[in-house]
Amino acid sequence: MAGGRLPRLSGRELLKIFCNRLGCAITRQRGSHANLIGTVKGVKVAFTIPLHEELDTGTLLSIVRDVGLSREEFLLLVRNK
Repeated sequence: MAGGRLPRLSGRELLKIFCNRLGCAITRQRGSHANLIGTVKGVKVAFTIPLHEELDTGTLLSIVRDVGLSREEFLLLVRNK
């Protein structure tokens, strides 16, 4: 069931992963949160990333699910550079 531990990432690192590897784009940034939009697996998604120094594991997993990825798909995305 568990595909491995989620990495400890900052909000900015997560933002770069989604922008560079999935082609998502920032629609706006206000304060410490960035709103993004993109197409993941053929579905248009909009989501928010808090630009904190280190994201809590639950927050990271929630964002990954909002994007439409499973934990395993996200881990493959992070590991494949």
